[in-house]
Amino acid sequence: MKEQKLKIKDLVTIGVFAVIYLVIMFGVGMIGVIPILFLVYPTILGIVSGTVVMLFMAKVQKPWALLIFGMLTPIFMMVEGHTYILVLHAFAVILIAELIRRAGSYNSFKYNMLSFAIFNTWICGSLMQMLWAREKYIEMTMMMGNEYVEALERLVTYPHMALVYLGAIAGGLIGANIGRILLKKHFIKAGII
Repeated sequence: MKEQKLKIKDLVTIGVFAVIYLVIMFGVGMIGVIPILFLVYPTILGIVSGTVVMLFMAKVQKPWALLIFGMLTPIFMMVEGHTYILVLHAFAVILIAELIRRAGSYNSFKYNMLSFAIFNTWICGSLMQMLWAREKYIEMTMMMGNEYVEALERLVTYPHMALVYLGAIAGGLIGANIGRILLKKHFIKAGII
């Protein structure tokens, strides 16, 4: 199969979906004002954003589309004050997701579902900053107050992060399956894909 190249129309679609994803991500991220809920944030994000990302994957079945789409949000977050660790973590994870998607020729639900489950772990990098760039992360979250920072320091440990990653993968699998149901039920019937 000859690989298709991304066109201007595809880049516009990537941009539109990235904005929708960013809005969902920040909306769901509001639960992070309660430190313990920050640990389930990746799981909930996967469940809530699964439909949008699966629709994106159905619409743009071309190489590097997922990598470009996925990197826009972490780059935006770095510009807003997060560390470079978030971007490096996201790049590694999203590149793996892109390669999984490629293995399924971009149109296999099974491969797209696995790809999204891995893709969804990029957001775990926002918490990994607490472990890998502690001072900078504390400085960034100090506006939430000392109690909040202290709670995060107690909660963000390597054993807890293993559970956060597992939760992100589970949330991605659930979100992908919800997306599959909604795509079949609404978007395909409406002729959107």
